Amino acid sequence: MTSPAPHHARISVIGAGPGGLTCARILQRHGLAVTVYDRDAGPDARNQGGTLDLRADDGQVALREAGLLEAFFDLARPEGQEMRQMNPDGRLLFHHVPGDGELFKPEIDRGRLRSLLLDSLRPGTVQWSRALTAISGPADGPRLLHFADGGTVETDLVIGADGAFSRVRPAVSPAVPHYSGVSFLEAWFSDVDERHPDIADLVGQGSAAAADGERGLFAQRNSGDHIRVYIIRRTPADWINQNGLTTDDTDAIRALLLKEYAHWSPGLRRLISDNDGPYVDRPIHVLPAPHTWAHNPTVTLLGDAAHLMPPLGVGVNLAMLDAGELALALAGAPTIDDAIRAYEHTMLPRSAEMARLLEGGAEHLLSDELPDFARDDAPQS
Repeated sequence: MTSPAPHHARISVIGAGPGGLTCARILQRHGLAVTVYDRDAGPDARNQGGTLDLRADDGQVALREAGLLEAFFDLARPEGQEMRQMNPDGRLLFHHVPGDGELFKPEIDRGRLRSLLLDSLRPGTVQWSRALTAISGPADGPRLLHFADGGTVETDLVIGADGAFSRVRPAVSPAVPHYSGVSFLEAWFSDVDERHPDIADLVGQGSAAAADGERGLFAQRNSGDHIRVYIIRRTPADWINQNGLTTDDTDAIRALLLKEYAHWSPGLRRLISDNDGPYVDRPIHVLPAPHTWAHNPTVTLLGDAAHLMPPLGVGVNLAMLDAGELALALAGAPTIDDAIRAYEHTMLPRSAEMARLLEGGAEHLLSDELPDFARDDAPQS
């Protein structure tokens, strides 16, 4: 089959996260038809997670191409760039306070970013409750999407923007994510300025972190007077089951954690003990580095589906940069095949290099050494 021109093609994006929605938005701005399919029942079906820093050299580049950069700045929190690094005893080692007009990586809640992108799309662009189960059809197309509801859709291009455990990835690669050896346990704090003032003071307007080489804590301010804390530990992926517990055993999990963090300061231990509601278990998975695949003329990947890395501040930014570059390639190429080749020619080497730099990076989250940015000439208090 001859590869169709993008402006006459049926383009399907799997996954309504920041990457998939950014791609769809830019495609529509250039007059291309696109449909986004997502497994969620709707935009409010689940909590979208914490806050993100969108950087000037990748995430913001994509938002500029999407025509949404100024709207992003209206929603973003530049004060969220504040960063504190502490010892386990609570002593402040490093404190960055953003200067007036500093916009290199302002914070935005993931849910607010998703809403910004969703609201920018034409009505009906996103089809909810469409969980992809398989892709069939010849490599040169057309492809057939199979959904859990029994429905099928014929398409000329499948863009996998469906995250770590992508159902699109098997169409181009046998790679599967593996456990990094490091696990996050997420804790939530609400109405922090009134109900948790000590924690609000500890975290400030941005983020606060501490580690002792084996375990760490990372807290970040979200909008709406919320704080999320990530309790970071080197542990088996099924550590909760191994201790005879379930995720509903909040008190027992808390007691276990407080024993592990017994030598930490009382103030930091409040990040473990004073949370509102249950913990959320988030073992960290990564893809082999580098992750590449043979060119396919009808399927490609972006974001975590293409290059799942440790959560060190690059994931959503790379996903949105991927999305922008793929959409622009489709807008300017004579065929779908040509567009995929152009996109992957840039994206695969970039993601391979970043994956090599971050390989084993989950261990850095436990390091008691100051990060590189704190050793240089960054402002300190």
